[in-house]
Amino acid sequence: MTDPVSRTILLLDIEKYSDRDDVEQAYLRRMLYDITDRALESAGIDERLRLRADRGDSVMELIDANASVTALLRALLTEVPALLRGVNRTASSSAQIRLRGVVATGYVAVDAYDGWVGSDLNHACRLLDAQLLRAALRERPDDFALCVSESVHAGIVRHSHPGIPADGFHAVTVDSKNGPLRAWLHGPVPYGADDHSERGGAPVPGGSGERPAPGAGVLGPEAEPGTGTSPRTGTGTGTSPRAKTGAEPPAETATRTEADTRTDTATRAEAEAGAEAEARAETAAGAEAAAAEAAAAEAPGPERPARPAQRAAPPANVVFDFGGGSPSFGGSLVAGDQHGVSGGQVTGDVHLGRSGGEPA
Repeated sequence: MTDPVSRTILLLDIEKYSDRDDVEQAYLRRMLYDITDRALESAGIDERLRLRADRGDSVMELIDANASVTALLRALLTEVPALLRGVNRTASSSAQIRLRGVVATGYVAVDAYDGWVGSDLNHACRLLDAQLLRAALRERPDDFALCVSESVHAGIVRHSHPGIPADGFHAVTVDSKNGPLRAWLHGPVPYGADDHSERGGAPVPGGSGERPAPGAGVLGPEAEPGTGTSPRTGTGTGTSPRAKTGAEPPAETATRTEADTRTDTATRAEAEAGAEAEARAETAAGAEAAAAEAAAAEAPGPERPARPAQRAAPPANVVFDFGGGSPSFGGSLVAGDQHGVSGGQVTGDVHLGRSGGEPA
């Protein structure tokens, strides 16, 4: 086996190749080889700079590392779609050819059987066979879907060379039996697939790796006023909108986290419980104060005689019969003929108007 050598890897595959009969498959293979050769020639890559492997419905090209990858990508994005349109205009519906393509870079070795060995080559094959790339081709109005590896994107695509618009590629993650693979898809991402373009994919090799800190641009409670981004305006001036226009600033739009929401809810619940307890305490204190005031009003003062306890009035037509002894009444007795008050005969010792048995 030869030593691994840096190569540019180009893979092209025919869609729905196994659905055709033998005659149609032979025609599609001729079209595939013709389109591949013409695209590489337009990129200035002749046969001396490449090795080809036949895989039936697909073709694999190992291109010398000195060949221009920029020219190859430009040819794939412009020449291949035009060639496909020209072929399909005159072909029957059963002979229509549509292609998936992958461009990657890596180290590949050639063994004694002319077989190609290399993990970078394996990854490129996984991208070609990914369901995401197949779905992208199904949704395309044209006949070609291209995916590039992260190394190709970092070295070529992201610089937006002429004919290779960087904003036309979207970072995606494809599933494979070797685990998730990151890549960049040219054109719209198929419906239901993950588009990671907002995050910009993986860090560029050799880059500074600097990225905005999470939540950067929003002032926290501890931030100094007048620096960073204003939490109300998001303008980055740090100047209150009230100072500029005299108007009330807009409401804060910072997203609250779930943890903050739970904390605020617990705080409100504790505050409500404390307020309720305080209200109950105030009510109890008020009741005690009212009871104490009533007791103070009932208590005898230094110059106020004690008020005797109220007694129920005797029922009407009550007759008091004293057979002897010394009856004593702690107040005024009004009953019957009132012999003890207005006259009449009273026998025994009768005390009226005082308590304790003192004579009247």
